[in-house]
Amino acid sequence: MSMVIVFGSLNIDLIMKVKRQPVVGETVLTSTYDWLPGGKGCNQAVACARAGVKTAMVGQIGDDGFGTRILNTLKRDEVMTSGIARSDDEPTGMAFITIDAKGDNQIVVASGANHLTSAEQVPNEILGKDNVILMQMEVTADQNWDVIHRAKSAGGKTILNLAPAGSIPLEVLNDLDYLIVNQIEGRQMAEKMGLKIEDSAISMASKLAKNCDLTCIMTLGPKGCIAVKPDGSGWMIDAHDLGEDLVDTTGAGDTFCGVFAAGVFKKLSLQETLRRASIAGTLACRGVGAQTKMPLNDEINDHLHLIAEARPI
Repeated sequence: MSMVIVFGSLNIDLIMKVKRQPVVGETVLTSTYDWLPGGKGCNQAVACARAGVKTAMVGQIGDDGFGTRILNTLKRDEVMTSGIARSDDEPTGMAFITIDAKGDNQIVVASGANHLTSAEQVPNEILGKDNVILMQMEVTADQNWDVIHRAKSAGGKTILNLAPAGSIPLEVLNDLDYLIVNQIEGRQMAEKMGLKIEDSAISMASKLAKNCDLTCIMTLGPKGCIAVKPDGSGWMIDAHDLGEDLVDTTGAGDTFCGVFAAGVFKKLSLQETLRRASIAGTLACRGVGAQTKMPLNDEINDHLHLIAEARPI
């Protein structure tokens, strides 16, 4: 069975809306809170499934109520959960999120069972050429590298969202097909590689693509995103401005990655994949929490006219 396999984190997000973010040593009061399923892996799996692609999630949760809520949420979105293990030793991961009146957020993450997630949970038979493997950096890096190497050997398409930012061995980069970063993550990676970098996002993405022999996608927040192939060719997509409909940016990046993986799986052009991922990421900002307003495939189709065609860079 062909599918997108998401290998990554599963958390419960504890969300508090505040008028402004607290400074060190300060207490800021708010009236209530929400607790919702999250974690970059879980978020991206939901986004991918809602984009109309068969999706499987691989990771670890604790033997607790938080973990059960995550499983039930994934199953409602028809994400396959047989690859999710339960730990008796660690609780389900948790993220504490504060969102201010501007929609900006601050996040603290407790890994919990996520750091026990093992590459052994991903059998070789599901890493074949018809499948896409999507990863992030909220599980132990060595486990990601193992999955990437095996997937590349088996012919699967490999996508890494370098979030949070971290170092990547050169031999891992050589086995990646797509690298998704924001400007901060891209700069940190380029600096660790000893690349001479400029302020230009296009220049940064171009150097990463050429030196790592992969397609580099760089998200630019309200300015959209760019993608550059190893040969230097690339595309830019503008973002849609939600205006007063902007509520919370928490799930934007994960939605982008999940819908991007769905586009790769469907073998859409890079331009169309970027366009769909961009509008999906924007639509996800209409509600509180990472998954609340992640769009379904029909919603993406209905709103595509808000995003201009990709233009070459």
